[in-house]
Amino acid sequence: MNISVVIPLLNEQDSLTELHDWIAKVMQSNRFSYEIIFIDDGSTDDSWKTIGNLSSQNPNVKGIRFLKNFGKSQALHAGFEKAIGDVVITMDADLQDNPDEIPELYSMIENDGFHLVSGWKKKRYDSVISKNMPSKLFNWAARKTSGVKLHDFNCGLKAYKLELVKNIDVNGEMHRYIPVLAKNAGFTKITEKIVQHQARKYGETKFGMNRFVHGFLDLITIWFLSSFGKRPMHLFGALGVIMCAIGFGFALYLGIDKLFLNRAGRLITERPEFYLSLSTMIIGTQFFVAGFLGEIILRTKQDKKRYAIKEELNLN
Repeated sequence: MNISVVIPLLNEQDSLTELHDWIAKVMQSNRFSYEIIFIDDGSTDDSWKTIGNLSSQNPNVKGIRFLKNFGKSQALHAGFEKAIGDVVITMDADLQDNPDEIPELYSMIENDGFHLVSGWKKKRYDSVISKNMPSKLFNWAARKTSGVKLHDFNCGLKAYKLELVKNIDVNGEMHRYIPVLAKNAGFTKITEKIVQHQARKYGETKFGMNRFVHGFLDLITIWFLSSFGKRPMHLFGALGVIMCAIGFGFALYLGIDKLFLNRAGRLITERPEFYLSLSTMIIGTQFFVAGFLGEIILRTKQDKKRYAIKEELNLN
């Protein structure tokens, strides 16, 4: 199979039929073999009913329905597990991503040898204050922190080599950082393509300003995991050594001063250096304990299912 189109959605019943027809037209005109995997992330409208109707009309349409809303990352993970196309295309269900981009994205993966092609919505139709400005700041921080030179990390329209999606773990809210996850997994041929952004036609956006706060926190998380996720003691141990060294230095100074330099001076417990010494050594010990606990958890953890599927359509 040439292409798997993975589409996570939440309450998008009005756009699904139009999106399906558009994708199917593109696939047929380019003679692609394909599947469309809709992941209903706990919709409360008739989205699942619409997916069922589309599936009955087109055997290439497949569906996954979550028991409740587990989040976009979990929806993408479920779709990636089921995808079988040589190239996996992700897009949002709100018609803001243009399916006409699919043939060129497919070609960049199959013919140009890229592992991942990320869409770049250079011209956007979102609010400048609430979305565009925070998005530019977020993308700048992501580039500086991760080293992945993309202009639009959060664009839903992306193309992946099948091998890539089978070897990364998308969890929490890490869908924004799939290019970073891919780079950390060894898939370094990452590029971007300017894509057309369209104004939302139906419904309202499901994301508010809080997504940028969560995005920056997730950025710190992924920096830590990519740098120290396999060796937490390297970070916490280093911090522990620094703090204990500072504490020991103050203690040594106080001891030498009291024993040899100023025997008649104040009691050691009356000097601020004593409390600095005590505090830094306690903090250093805590860093060591955190590092040991991290190592123990890393070696004993078991993977746990992060979502529950209620129904599936046309999936083995």
